[in-house]
Amino acid sequence: MKSYIPNFLTLLNVLSGCIATVFAVLNQLEWAALFVFIGIFFDFFDGLAARVLKVQSEVGVQLDSLADVITSGLVPGVVMFQLLNMAERGGWNLGIFGHSTEMTILPFFGFVITLASAYRLAKFNVDENQVSSFVGLPTPANALLILSLPLILLYHNNELLNGIILNPWFLVGLTLLSAYLLNSPIELFALKFKNWSFKDNGVRYLFLIGSLIMLLTLKFLAIPVIILAYILMSLIDRGEKTV
Repeated sequence: MKSYIPNFLTLLNVLSGCIATVFAVLNQLEWAALFVFIGIFFDFFDGLAARVLKVQSEVGVQLDSLADVITSGLVPGVVMFQLLNMAERGGWNLGIFGHSTEMTILPFFGFVITLASAYRLAKFNVDENQVSSFVGLPTPANALLILSLPLILLYHNNELLNGIILNPWFLVGLTLLSAYLLNSPIELFALKFKNWSFKDNGVRYLFLIGSLIMLLTLKFLAIPVIILAYILMSLIDRGEKTV
């Protein structure tokens, strides 16, 4: 019976991703972000449950990636589609997609994120070396980066930030950067603790403590800063180990 628990958690990730997709298509991006966060929560604990219960399986590995294609691949692509659509129209629009009669090609560029995420997950499934670390930015981290943008627009409401986020060139550049980071050769540490000693997990503890402080002080603006810190700390940690 216990062998079904991790897969059940993964299916809850799938369900969360499906709900998030509906809200993203309806341009209710705050709700889309909420269900992506819930999906990522289940994504973290399904693997943890499998390790604790010692019921890892090939089916679970494949199911986990399929869930991530939806929650951390499709949804960010739809959200970027909506942001590019808003940027072209020159402002923040909470209307429901489908009511407008105008359509351009540029918003569809957002689905480059979905394509890059799917490719990254396919590579991950056949790479046996990504156990204690990741090669390229994990799709959940990338999803958080993209989903943070509408939350910054909604909750920070800063004219300078709004102007940057709703600039088409910024969004196109971020889409390309996102696709690169997902499939880059950069080695990033994983938040998997084999033991609780600070000596073996110093970079993980520092990252988690720093992330908590930034979230409390910067709120949603902290998310892109945390992703940047994650990449920089991984590069520094990797450099120290090779010296």
